[in-house]
Amino acid sequence: MNKKLWPVVLLGLVGLALIGRLVGVSPTPLTSPDNIARILHDDAQNAGYARVLGPRAFEFPRDHAAHPNYRHEWWYLTGHLEAADGTRQGFQLTFFRYALSPQAVVSTSHWRTQQALLAHFALTDETTQRFIHHERHARVALGLAGASDTVGEIWLNDWRLTQTGAAGGWQLQATTPDAALTLDLQPRKPLVLQGDQGYSRKSEAPGNASYYYSIPRLAVAGTLQRGDTQVRVRGTAWVDHEWGTSALGAAHSGWDWFALQLNDGRELSFYRLRQIDGRADGLSRGVVVSPNGEARPLDLAALQMTPLRWWRSPVTGIRYPVVWRVVCVGEQLDLRLEAVLDAQEWPGSLRYWEGAMHVTDFATPTQTRGRAYLELTGYAR
Repeated sequence: MNKKLWPVVLLGLVGLALIGRLVGVSPTPLTSPDNIARILHDDAQNAGYARVLGPRAFEFPRDHAAHPNYRHEWWYLTGHLEAADGTRQGFQLTFFRYALSPQAVVSTSHWRTQQALLAHFALTDETTQRFIHHERHARVALGLAGASDTVGEIWLNDWRLTQTGAAGGWQLQATTPDAALTLDLQPRKPLVLQGDQGYSRKSEAPGNASYYYSIPRLAVAGTLQRGDTQVRVRGTAWVDHEWGTSALGAAHSGWDWFALQLNDGRELSFYRLRQIDGRADGLSRGVVVSPNGEARPLDLAALQMTPLRWWRSPVTGIRYPVVWRVVCVGEQLDLRLEAVLDAQEWPGSLRYWEGAMHVTDFATPTQTRGRAYLELTGYAR
């Protein structure tokens, strides 16, 4: 649902609560690390924002840019890199835009703003078995951060994602005390509209949905610096872009999402919405993309996800399923997904797990089939 990546807003709300006080806006309060569904419900906090009520016509390259009339939005990149020295890295860079008010802030102060940004940057080092992760957040004011509503350009201090073409090319830059990553990403497959022509429903209630597209395979090239050593890197990446105003239903506790790139040229993504009673919601959805770029939607009946091994975080005490069996009968796939490193948890005030995965045949685990990224939310319950 990727995210892919509605959990990003939850981690950011801690910082955004402080930002809201500074700009005179009161965002949703936090009470516990289990309130993912509550924060993403449709409630009075969402009044005045644009709603996702049905399919729309997408317009590119405009839709690579921000949609500030909606409450939340994210640009989510994951990928797998191999350096010239043979080392391998997984990477994640996410920018999350969160509106603090549906109305423009009127003030003579240049510090006041209607929007805030949160960003997450992570590297999973397969050689050292180390998970490096950093978080930043800032008000969209005084040039500290921004998300253009005309072109794909998002930045937070010196972390930056810039669109390079209508087809979905991007440039990425992120620097931390641990590492500096600069990448050029060029699409090798057409972008895919998730759900119903890009309309991704998350519950039966009107408006509990998002607009959502993916670029399922991009060729990546650039540099990675660790300490005094800089190496050239190459690899593949996945891009998700999603925006809306509310998402989950009252019965939801979280979700399990993966984006998989197979060695045979296919891609597969799926998000399994989990109800509070543990069952998968019937609105769980995914997509499989053929080597020639043809996309075919998947529903809950088309794919089964079964956890095989769990890991308990020594930091938060939360248990996450880090090895899975994924079966897609229509594609003749029976796969084993195993975490490159168990400890790929974001242990902030609101926690989730996001990490690089090995993909092998279930029957023959020594046979590599591809690479993936997995996201797990709501397990604090």
